[in-house]
Amino acid sequence: MSTATERLQLPLARPNVLDLAPLYEVLRREAPIAPVTTPAGDPAWLVTRYEEVRLLLGDKRFGRSHPEPDKASRIFTAAVQDGPTGEYETEEADHARMRRLLTPAFSAKRMRMLSDHMGGLVDGYIDRLIASDESVVDLHAGLAYPLPVAMICRLLGVPQEDHETFAHLSERMANLTIGEEAHRAREEFFRYMVGLVEAKRPQLGEDVISDLVRAQSEDPSFDYEEMVRLCVGLLFAGHETTVNRIGLGTLFLLTERSRWEELVADPDGRVDAVVEEIMRLGAPGDLGLLRYSHEDVEIAGVTINRGDALVLSINAANRDTDVYSDAEAFNPDRPERTHLGFGHGAHFCIGASLARTELRVVFSALARRLPELRLAKDLDELEVRATLTGGVAELPVTWR
Repeated sequence: MSTATERLQLPLARPNVLDLAPLYEVLRREAPIAPVTTPAGDPAWLVTRYEEVRLLLGDKRFGRSHPEPDKASRIFTAAVQDGPTGEYETEEADHARMRRLLTPAFSAKRMRMLSDHMGGLVDGYIDRLIASDESVVDLHAGLAYPLPVAMICRLLGVPQEDHETFAHLSERMANLTIGEEAHRAREEFFRYMVGLVEAKRPQLGEDVISDLVRAQSEDPSFDYEEMVRLCVGLLFAGHETTVNRIGLGTLFLLTERSRWEELVADPDGRVDAVVEEIMRLGAPGDLGLLRYSHEDVEIAGVTINRGDALVLSINAANRDTDVYSDAEAFNPDRPERTHLGFGHGAHFCIGASLARTELRVVFSALARRLPELRLAKDLDELEVRATLTGGVAELPVTWR
C-alpha cells in the first residue's frame, strides 16, 4: 500500500533525538497530508510539508476547538493537550482576548528587564556546575530545566518557595507513561493554581497572574475557570518547550565540534543565528500541533471533513527540502530565515520573545564560560524524556 493511502501509526520511530524518521521525507514528496492513527488510537491527518503546515496554522477554518468535542479524535491518552480545547462557538473571540491580555507581559521592555535577571541566574547555575567535584555533570538538571522554570514563575508571579512544587507537578502532568497519575497531577495543579489566585487576590502585584485576576474581575464573560486554565497553560507551556530546546541546542552544537567552536569564537555575534537554527531544527516532541477542521475543506488534493483532526508536524515542515537547502544540516549561516518553530499567524507563540531571550543568554554564557564543553555520552546513549514535548532526560557534559 502506498504512503498516500496507508494509515500510518504515530509516532514514527526516530533514529535518535536529533534526527527525524526518514519516512517524513517520503511523506512530504508523496503524501503531504496523509491518514494516520494517533497514539490514542484515533484517526487523523498528518501534515508534513511546509506549505500546507504554514497554511493551516494561519487558516481560520481550523482551530483547537471541535464542533462536537465528544466525537473528537485525541492525540494521546494524556493529561495535557490530548484533544480539543476551548469553546467552538467563541474560540476566535476567546483567543483574541487572551492575546490582548497577555501581549503586554511579553513586551520587548519586559524582556529587557528580565534579561539582566536571567543573566545573573545563568551565571549562578554555571558557577554551581563549575564548583562541582564531579568530572561529569548533568546540564539538564543543572541549567536547562531550572532556568526556564524560574523565569516563567517569575513572570507569572509564582512564589520562589513553590518553584519545586510547580516543576514536579508539571513533569508528572506531561508524562505519557504514568496514566491516571498524570491526570491526578493535572487536578492537583489546578487546585494549586486556585489557591495561588486566591492568595494573590487581596494584594495583587505586577505579574501576569495578578493581571489576569484583575481582568477576570472586570469582565463577566471571562469566567473564573477559564482564567485558572489559562494560568496553568501558561505555566506549563512557558517553560516546557524551552527546556527541551536548551538540551537539543546543546546537542546540535556539541555533536559537530566546528559549530561549537564558531560560537565560542564570537558568542555575541553568532548567538542570534544559532538560536534561530535551534528553533528551526529543535521542535520538541515526536508529533506536532493538533488542529480540527471547522468545515469541509480540500487541501493538496485531500478532502478534509468538518471535525477531522490534523497533526501539523512542525519538525517535518522545518526540514522541507523545497524550502531549506541541505535541510537536515544545522547551519546558522543559511540564507533562509523563516521557520515555523514559533508557529504562524494568529497563533504565533506569544512567548517567542521570552524563549529567544532565554536561549540567547544561555548559549552565549556557555560559550564564554565553558569553551571546552563537550558531551560525556554518545547521542544514542542519552535517555529521552517520556513527556509530551520529548527532549532529553539527561545531558551529561564535561569540560575538564
